[in-house]
Formats: sequence, C-alpha cells, structure tokens
Amino acid sequence: MTVSDLQRHLETGASTVCRVWTVWRRDGEVIGFTDHDRDLKIDGVVHRAGTGLTASAIQQGTGLAVDNSEALGALSDAAVSESDLIAGRFDGAAVRIQLVDWADTTRRHQIFRGTFGEVTRRSAQFRVELRGLSDALNQPQGLAYTRNCSAVLGDRRCRFDLSQPGYSTERTVETVDDFHQVLTFASFAGFDDRWFEFGRLEVLTGAASGLVSAVKSDRIEGAGRRIELWEGIRVPLAAGDSIRLIAGCDKRIETCRSKFANLLNFRGFPHLPGEDWLAAYPRPGQGQSGGSLSAGSAT
Repeated sequence: MTVSDLQRHLETGASTVCRVWTVWRRDGEVIGFTDHDRDLKIDGVVHRAGTGLTASAIQQGTGLAVDNSEALGALSDAAVSESDLIAGRFDGAAVRIQLVDWADTTRRHQIFRGTFGEVTRRSAQFRVELRGLSDALNQPQGLAYTRNCSAVLGDRRCRFDLSQPGYSTERTVETVDDFHQVLTFASFAGFDDRWFEFGRLEVLTGAASGLVSAVKSDRIEGAGRRIELWEGIRVPLAAGDSIRLIAGCDKRIETCRSKFANLLNFRGFPHLPGEDWLAAYPRPGQGQSGGSLSAGSAT
C-alpha cells in the first residue's frame, strides 16, 4: 500500500491506526512493540502489546537539524528486561517507528528512523532517548597527528588479521571476583606475560553472552594467569562460561613491529617532536652550527 492509501483512510475520520516500534539490537536480536491493545505481526516480527510503550512528540526538521524524541515503557521479561538494560544490549540499537492501520497492516507509513541514545530505568519503567539519522553528523570527524597509532587493532585501517594463530584463544571461566572484573586461571600457558593487555574479552556463552570488555592488565602468576578488566562485565560471569581473549596493542610502533609484524600499516607519526622540543631554546656555550635544536642541547 502507498502513503496515499493510508492518507485516504485517515481522512475518513474513523481511523484504525496505532504506532509500532521495531528495534534491531547490535547482537542481532529484533524486537517489536506497539501501543495497540493486541500483538501485530509486521514483516515477520511480532510487535508486542501490553508493554506500556509510549512516545513523546517527534521533532523533525529540515536540512541538518537533528530529529529527536523519547519513548517510555514498562520493564518485562517478554519485552525489555532490566538485565538487558544493565548489560547495555539496547545501547545504540537501530529503531523504526511506523504509523500502521491495525485493521490492514499493509497500510503503514514510517514516521521516524534512527537509533537508541541514552537508556535509563526507574522502578518498573525504562526511558530511552531516540536519535534521528542526522545525529551521526554531530560526531567528530577527521584524524589527529599523534606519535602512537590511531587505528583499532584489526580494523580496516590496521588490516591485521586477528584470526591468525596465537592472537586469540577461547577459555572457560574458572574463578571471577565479586565485581566480575578480575578472572584467574590455574593453568594458562602458551602466551607471554601481558600478551592480552589492552586487548578484548568477549563472552561467548552464559548470561553475559555477547558482551565485551577491555583488558586492563594481564599477568602470569606461576603456572596460571590473572586477567583484570577496565570495567566489570555488567551481567554476572559464572564458572564454566566460555570467553574469547584477543591480543592487545598499546599503539606503539615497537609493538606494531615486534608483536604483530604490521609496520607497513602503522597509523601513527613516531618521529613527531614532543613538548620538550617546543620549549627548547639556545643556551650560552652551546654550539650554534645551524643543526637541529633539542631540549638538552643546540648543535
């Protein structure tokens, strides 16, 4: 059906329309909501009623104006659970809002498309900020000149293949602290000390499946190993859960050369002068040959 079909229906004065929200989470889960009093199936996705989901007026502008709105709904295991919000599974999710004729769901019109922004919860409710497609234009663009590499290990600028043997490993969680931030292993051989430092930990199974955290430190302790994360996994890890550890990179040119043999793709400027050089000045008794000037001497 075309937009004009829905428009003619609205002009009858006895419309049967409702709003439906379709959410695509980054972990691949697709969830639907509606403010109608019964479930609606649209494009193969069941949009659940009874979630109490409502939306404030959507602000839409022309040009580069940022569309924005917010939605308010009820927490429930069938729709949006508190554990999923805590885990961040809805952070950055794509969302589409449509005006739909519930008597004939082929008659519908898209009124908003964008992403989830800040998600907050209070008691048995959640509130989510909706950000329009033009919100991406607010993001900083461009690259900075830095001594260290500005690429992310394994991305299209780095080009390093992390699937190579020796740069990742799958393990089973043995012991984890109460904050789900420090993991210890009784036996963990085959990798140098600090090999996974500044790397990633990906949870493969269990309640925290799909979550990722950055590795703060990696130390060999006897025959075992101690892995500390920058931030604890927001859903409890348990002994027996499977995880994947990925080697870390500290962005230095020496690491790029010796650890990854990827110097040709190094995205930094290691020979940039530092702040000491900027403060350097000629001193009496030092040679004035016209050569390079350093903080300690002028030659």
